[in-house]
Amino acid sequence: MTWIVAYIAAAVAFGILDAIWLGWAGENFYRPRLVDMLADSFRMMPALVFYAAYIAGICWFAVRPGLASGIGTAALNGALLGALCYATYDLTNQATMRQWSTTITVVDIAWGAFATAVAASIATFAATRLG
Repeated sequence: MTWIVAYIAAAVAFGILDAIWLGWAGENFYRPRLVDMLADSFRMMPALVFYAAYIAGICWFAVRPGLASGIGTAALNGALLGALCYATYDLTNQATMRQWSTTITVVDIAWGAFATAVAASIATFAATRLG
């Protein structure tokens, strides 16, 4: 039960945070910098696969240690996981694409660290209380 609670809590927390961020940043931050590189419409299936896998990663790499050592550990591991995952995406794009904004790389890495730390903390709290 603990892992189901953790997964659902992480999914809800990360989903809400990312929906708020992408709702604003899609048109105001990404589109002006990425112009022709963005798809004309959102593709749901790759997003769902990413979120399902990423939430499992949050639970394994941040919530699991957080349950053993506390929310601070979950937050730290979440921040590290988020920064590393988002850095992988952004720095690979920066290394391989003709045009990739350094601003996007820096902001994305910070966002990944923040959102993942928050989601891991909430999931650890929920799993501790409800799991």
